[in-house]
Amino acid sequence: MITLAYTDKIIEESYQLARKRYKAFGIDTDWILEKLKEIPVSIHCWQGDDVTGFEESSGGAGGGTLCTGNYPGKAGTPEELRGDLDVVLSLLPGKHRVNLHSTYRETGGEKVERNRLRPEHFKNWVQWAKENRIGLDFNPSYYSHPYAESGLTLSHPEKKIRNFWIEHGKACRKIS
Repeated sequence: MITLAYTDKIIEESYQLARKRYKAFGIDTDWILEKLKEIPVSIHCWQGDDVTGFEESSGGAGGGTLCTGNYPGKAGTPEELRGDLDVVLSLLPGKHRVNLHSTYRETGGEKVERNRLRPEHFKNWVQWAKENRIGLDFNPSYYSHPYAESGLTLSHPEKKIRNFWIEHGKACRKIS
């Protein structure tokens, strides 16, 4: 049975070997690791639920995104996802951000099309980010929607569909 202490010992020994090797090339790995603590890394929201989001009609990604959408233990609610992210952030050194897609909105059960999203649909995410002193990155979701089935969104030949995606992008800019 491998114990955590044994694993930590192997990691430390391996790092010391790598450190010496990099030093031979004039690279100070300790300095680099300190600098990395200053660079926030954006963790994608979809890593907690396999890109399904919390949109009323969301049934997994499509229209250009490949995933399974059904891994065991995935978050089923925004609260669960924020809880999972709390654990992840507690284990990662340094400062981080969370990248949030528009399908992670919270509408209180009301059906809101993507082109009609508003900042209040993300207020719980903003409050959580403030409480955790992390930044949020935000972007539109041009997939997993009936208007994305063809694989075309902003370049769709039908004006109605193209305009829907343009409005979605504008709504997301206001939210950002």
